[in-house]
Amino acid sequence: MQQVKFEQRMFAPSKIVCVGRNYMAHIDELDNEVPQQPVIFLKPNSAIAADLLAGDDGDRHYEGEICFIIVNGQLAGAGFGLDITRRALQTQLKTAGLPWERAKAFDGSALFSDFHGIAGDLHDLRIELDINGSARQRGDYARMLHKPEQLLKDISSFMTLEDGDIIMTGTPEGVGPILRGDRYTGRVWQGGTLLAERTWQAR
Repeated sequence: MQQVKFEQRMFAPSKIVCVGRNYMAHIDELDNEVPQQPVIFLKPNSAIAADLLAGDDGDRHYEGEICFIIVNGQLAGAGFGLDITRRALQTQLKTAGLPWERAKAFDGSALFSDFHGIAGDLHDLRIELDINGSARQRGDYARMLHKPEQLLKDISSFMTLEDGDIIMTGTPEGVGPILRGDRYTGRVWQGGTLLAERTWQAR
C-alpha cells in the first residue's frame, strides 16, 4: 500500500475522493456544464506515486489542488496534490457517457506533498502551482463552488471515510500538458503561513 505523511505519522489511504468542476473558471476553460451537486470520482491507493511522469503520448495533464487528509472523520490536515489526467481519453469517455477511471485512476495519477495540521478555520487556504518558476495555477477557498466542509458532509453521507483517506477539492484554471524536464512546485498557504510545499521534475 502506498503511503502519505501527515505530521509525524504515515498513513495508507484506502481511497482518494476527488471533486471535479469545483472552480467556475476551470469549468469554462474545459467547456463543461456547471454541476448542480459535487462531481465525485475515486482514485485507488495504487494511483499514489512519488514521481511525476510525462508519459509518451503527450496526453497527461496536471491539475493542482488543495487536498485534505481525513482522521476521525474530520478534515485533519491539508496538503498540495496533483491530479494527473489523460485529457484526450477523458474527453473521449465523457463524450461516450462512460466512467472516467481509465483517464483519472491509473497508476501514478495522484501525487502529494506532506500533509500538515490546520490551525483555525479554512477560509484563508489557497494554493499555488508554479512551473519552471512561473505562476501557472492559483486557487483558494473563496472560489470553490463547494466548500471543503460541505464536501466532507456530502461524501460522508454515502461513503465511509477511513483514517488517511484524502479528499482532493478540485482544480482552478490553468491546467495543461506535463512536459518532460519541467519543474512543478505546488504550495498550500494558510493566510501568510506556508503550510505545505513540494517540487517535482517531470520525467
